[in-house]
Amino acid sequence: MSASEFIQAEVLYNSDRAGILIKKPGAYVFTYEPAYLKMAEALPISLSLPLQAESFESKELFPFFDGLLPEGWLQELTARTLHLDPEDRFGFLLVTGGHPIGAVSVRPLNENKND
Repeated sequence: MSASEFIQAEVLYNSDRAGILIKKPGAYVFTYEPAYLKMAEALPISLSLPLQAESFESKELFPFFDGLLPEGWLQELTARTLHLDPEDRFGFLLVTGGHPIGAVSVRPLNENKND
């Protein structure tokens, strides 16, 4: 399996890098950053993803991350406007997850942090 088959995103809790979300063939993996776990004020990004050093793995996009995506008419409008495939939930998350309503944001791993 080549590195190009993996797509990575950083997951931020407020401005702190909480972890890495990876899409690989047949699965999704979320892992908290060791530095984040050592922070006294570290909070889990979701009750379904409690703080732990071990990775979480799922065959489907984790429900928490799927819940960050727009729905209904807003999803349709966003997909049309940005030419996104709404069936590509991870790709949709990479494009729309950088400016959430809540404390958790998701963006491509190599995105410029000055945006």
